[in-house]
Amino acid sequence: MFVPTLDSRIVGEVIADFRKKKGVSQEVLSGLADIGRTHLSAIERGERKPTLETLYRISTAMDIKMSDIILEIEKQID
Repeated sequence: MFVPTLDSRIVGEVIADFRKKKGVSQEVLSGLADIGRTHLSAIERGERKPTLETLYRISTAMDIKMSDIILEIEKQID
């Protein structure tokens, strides 16, 4: 039986792309989102998956809807 899993590399790439489009460094974004810079870096590299809380903090810090990030992840998966 196939059990689908979320590719953490895609999640990280999408978050990194949004951050770069906003012109914000990992240092600044992690501070605004109140998460560690190394944690954010690990998420962007696909080494860790963000919790919903962390994703919410990241999206709010970039002043974008969390759903926009989710939609882009879904596009990348398809």
